[in-house]
Amino acid sequence: MSISTTYPLYAIAIGSNRRGRHGHPRAEVRAAIAALPNVLAVSRLIETAPVGPSLRRFTNAAVLLHSSETPPMMLARLKRIERDFGRRRGQRWSARVIDLDIVLWSGGAWRDATLCIPHIAFRTRNFVLHPLVQIAPRWRDPQTGRTIRQLAMRLDMVDRTRIRS
Repeated sequence: MSISTTYPLYAIAIGSNRRGRHGHPRAEVRAAIAALPNVLAVSRLIETAPVGPSLRRFTNAAVLLHSSETPPMMLARLKRIERDFGRRRGQRWSARVIDLDIVLWSGGAWRDATLCIPHIAFRTRNFVLHPLVQIAPRWRDPQTGRTIRQLAMRLDMVDRTRIRS
């Protein structure tokens, strides 16, 4: 697959742990991927434990897409898709039909009142890093300079250390 450098690339993390109009969470994630424009690569879907108070397991994935949209425009597009899927604002980390987050942008870092790229917590989340390793292992975090593969390996080492202690 050749990746166009004409437009910026975005790495988008996707998650669901609640049935919606498309069915079970796996179907919701697949439908969200189909709703995204100009998708260049899609990770495998993985099942993960919830973060926070939710009791339901998540289905997670990541995609790479290219778009001429600015980061705020891309965020607005993702929020529209979430609303179309029935997502409502509510308790942080609660069950959700779909969650779409901009993790990385080929333009580097972006920060304004509503958006922070790279995603502020992506370096600490295996459910984001593991799918990203499948589709963008050499993409470098603009803040640390580490590749996605390096970030995932470091987090895996930390997790193994916690399990042993």
